[in-house]
Amino acid sequence: MGLLSDPVRRRALARLVLRLNAPLWALPVAWLERTMRSVGLEVYTQSFSRKLPFPDETHERYMVSGTNVYGILRAPRAASTESLVLTVPCGSDSTNSQAVGLLLALAAHFRGQIYWAKDIIFLVTEHDLLGTEAWLEAYHDVNVTGMQSSPLQGRAGAIQAAVALELSSDVVTSLDVAVEGLNGQLPNLDLLNLFQTFCQKGGLLCTLQGKLQPQDWTSLDGPLQGLQTLLLMVLRQASGRPHGSHGLFLRYRVEALTLRGINSFRQYKYDLVAVGKALEGMFRKLNHLLERLHQSFFLYLLPALSRFVSIGLYMPAAGFLLLVLGLKALELWMQLHEAEVGVEEPGGAPGPSVPLPPSQGVGLASLVAPLLISQAMGLALYVLPVLGQHVATQHFPVAEAEAVVLTLLAIYAAGLALPHNTHRVVSTQAPDRGWMALKLVALIYLALQLGCIALTNFSLGFLLATTMVPAAALAKPHGPRTLYAALLVLTSPAATLLGSLFLWRELQEAPLSLAEGWQLFLAALAQGVLEHHTYGALLFPLLSLGLYPCWLLFWNVLFWK
Repeated sequence: MGLLSDPVRRRALARLVLRLNAPLWALPVAWLERTMRSVGLEVYTQSFSRKLPFPDETHERYMVSGTNVYGILRAPRAASTESLVLTVPCGSDSTNSQAVGLLLALAAHFRGQIYWAKDIIFLVTEHDLLGTEAWLEAYHDVNVTGMQSSPLQGRAGAIQAAVALELSSDVVTSLDVAVEGLNGQLPNLDLLNLFQTFCQKGGLLCTLQGKLQPQDWTSLDGPLQGLQTLLLMVLRQASGRPHGSHGLFLRYRVEALTLRGINSFRQYKYDLVAVGKALEGMFRKLNHLLERLHQSFFLYLLPALSRFVSIGLYMPAAGFLLLVLGLKALELWMQLHEAEVGVEEPGGAPGPSVPLPPSQGVGLASLVAPLLISQAMGLALYVLPVLGQHVATQHFPVAEAEAVVLTLLAIYAAGLALPHNTHRVVSTQAPDRGWMALKLVALIYLALQLGCIALTNFSLGFLLATTMVPAAALAKPHGPRTLYAALLVLTSPAATLLGSLFLWRELQEAPLSLAEGWQLFLAALAQGVLEHHTYGALLFPLLSLGLYPCWLLFWNVLFWK
């Protein structure tokens, strides 16, 4: 396609990569500004700062401040009404320095072309996702996360598509594509097909979830490998985390992908020229867009890059699980109705109905206390860990992040005492059929929550339905209570998260020991709370304010006296 086909551009790219091999402890803002201006871009900077709710021990940051640098290549053949974005997120180290060099080389090459009909924004963000979120909020003139940032001095048109690039070396063995965005959002499938097409055209090996694509679907190995890739996507999408900078673009209805250069398969070797040619081809095709990508699917699952499972095929699976809850709720309602009719008409003779004693009817008062106490526990689980971290650090020898996680676990475990607390409140009015009415309410509550979650994030809804529905349907205060209690604990939201971490690492062929799994579980709890307050991830409030109180209702049913 002409990119870096002459030795001059190759030497320029080599000099840029060599310059950026130095550790990027701080983004070289002045140097980036000079370099972008030298290739003919309109260059602007944006400063931002953010105080995290508690220290991020994974990235070792708390008070974050940085600067984003972006250059705009104006379209010579159209007004600045639409634009494309090529972004490179940079952290506190130099692991993505080669991507910055490739971005600058592409900017120099694109500047010499005259066919661009859309503005192209070359964006280098500091502090990875935090810088990307600050730039996106300022570009769209919103503030949804409390980020403090300076207004943008230069803008282009409405962003039609974006590509995030992450490279760890100047030689890659394959390009891995990440599609999972914030809260399980996915880009339009046409953008993924575009990436695969240009990788095949240039002979570049492309992977999904770090896995090579199955070559033979007729044998057993091909479908098994596709199932492994699909399960990895389900687990990553269910987490609700943005698995790359592209995940934050999806919040603003901008179709985006993250491309990562990996070095797992040593028999394949590609330099940055091959990667640049694939990116150039993608941008030239996106340049011809007459409207936003919308013809293909937005809801899908991927067993491979060349195959997908559409919503019409996988949604019935979640529907059948929710049908179990509906049928069980209908059965309980019929039993309650028959019992009330039997009490009102013991002999079947006509006559005025006799008022029932308080102990023979299912009063709403017996349900209010369990519902209120369960929701109060969920609210405490959501609010207290972050608010009480400073109190915990003053009285216990723990850090802020550890205090948040320990408070989460303490409140979660305290919910196991709820049956005793609620029965102290309603013991004088709770009838024998009270647990049936409470379970009826809990089944409807759970079905509504899982149905709404499955519509927005199918992977999360299906994963929770698979674990919670059987235990919810079986819970009752009669029979093998110990077995039912063990089943409820093993299918609780926390246990589901712990089991998902073990399954995820097993599918990645990097199994965990029990101690390593527990440490990863604690880190996942801290990251879930942090990402909710930082980026607006919804997994933590969904579990704490919705599913955890609902699970406590079934726990209350099991120990109903």
